[in-house]
Amino acid sequence: MNFKKTALLSLSILLSISLYSQSDEDVIKDIYKQSLTNGKSYDWLNYLSNQIGSRLSGSLGAEKAVLWGKEELEKLGMDKVWLQPVMVPKWVRGAKEYAFIESEPGKTTTVNICALGGSVSTPALGIKANVVEVHNFEELATLGKENIEGKIVFFNRPMEAELIHTFEAYGGCVNQRGQGAVEAAKYGAVAAIVRSMNLRLDDLPHTGAMNYGDTPVEDRIPSAAISTNDAELLSTMLNLDKNIKFYFKQNCKQLNDVQSYNVIGEITGSQYPNKYMIVGGHLDSWDLGDGSHDDGAGIVQSMEVLRLFKELGIRPKHSLRVVLFMNEENGLRGGKKYAEEAKQRGENHVFALESDSGGFTPRGFSLDCNDENFNQVLSWQNLFKPYLIHYFEKGHGGADIGPLKNDKIVMAGLRPDSQRYFDYHHASNDTFDAVNKRELELGAATMTSLMYLFDKYGFK
Repeated sequence: MNFKKTALLSLSILLSISLYSQSDEDVIKDIYKQSLTNGKSYDWLNYLSNQIGSRLSGSLGAEKAVLWGKEELEKLGMDKVWLQPVMVPKWVRGAKEYAFIESEPGKTTTVNICALGGSVSTPALGIKANVVEVHNFEELATLGKENIEGKIVFFNRPMEAELIHTFEAYGGCVNQRGQGAVEAAKYGAVAAIVRSMNLRLDDLPHTGAMNYGDTPVEDRIPSAAISTNDAELLSTMLNLDKNIKFYFKQNCKQLNDVQSYNVIGEITGSQYPNKYMIVGGHLDSWDLGDGSHDDGAGIVQSMEVLRLFKELGIRPKHSLRVVLFMNEENGLRGGKKYAEEAKQRGENHVFALESDSGGFTPRGFSLDCNDENFNQVLSWQNLFKPYLIHYFEKGHGGADIGPLKNDKIVMAGLRPDSQRYFDYHHASNDTFDAVNKRELELGAATMTSLMYLFDKYGFK
């Protein structure tokens, strides 16, 4: 028995030496081939999306996803697999929301809304009031309490279509979703309605996190997103008649925090077992769709990275971890907990890669690192060129890996083509059928290739 173990260990070492003696071009070619012809990411996503479904923090779906993630990582033969406890918020949507525009008594037009995550409910009979449209908080302040008190504030600032980087467009208007209700309440508003964060015109309201800060519970007002088509309709009707009214009813509730988990799998490094390279995405999702793009895609791509290392016999020099983070959407508790415990244990994290921008065609990476490491990545550009990966820029790595940031760690974020991402982001159409198998697999291979290169050549 001992002879067999020794023989297997020797074979593993020989395979590892053989692989690292191959040219980088050949190894990366094998990575892409394996992902595209024998990949697991799409099958994993199929199960996660269609058998488990939405995974809002604290929900039954999130609980099932944790158990599924642990089981799948164990099947891959990781050296270690464990659950990291983390307390998460539990917000529930309740019965489906309902809303209409009333142009005159008895004459109404139904519109599509959804409660924003973290919002309080309306009164049991709903809210009906006149509407005031604004585009930013400065306009709100200019109108003042005399023009806002007792009304519903309608935040109607669209994403800027001329911006090629759609995450920049998103960042330019998302504060009305996050802080709109708090700002409106300062002037006596009874509710806030926010245009969905979406570049196209459709009938789908997009949820997302909002927060009340330190606003007392009794002073909190409900907030909901309205679809872009219905935002256009409401704006047009207001231009014709400032006296129209808006009615909506939502039944959401914030409950006590509950325990959940980050799911972690590790391959121990052969040369630097105490230096950690991690790859991950967030296991939780919003509750309207099944979270296939946000962030089921990132979860299965990250799992595939470690599977490809094992499948191809790449014995990493550094310890590799895949982390399925919990609670990115409405708290970032998982990312914070992972970084907190890593610091407590004195773990040396040298690299962190995140996928949380959808499962679309990969274009490259944004990197948060020093100039020496960034220039090293630039020296690898020709290795990625055959796969049409061309985007290598300094920038944000990712929300969940963000708490690990220090002066030395290299942080990277996969950057897929983002033009369609916000068509699905936080909406009911973020479902498995919206993900292209080949695009998903290309992303997984691209992530694996970057991990392989950094593991082989180290850090500056």
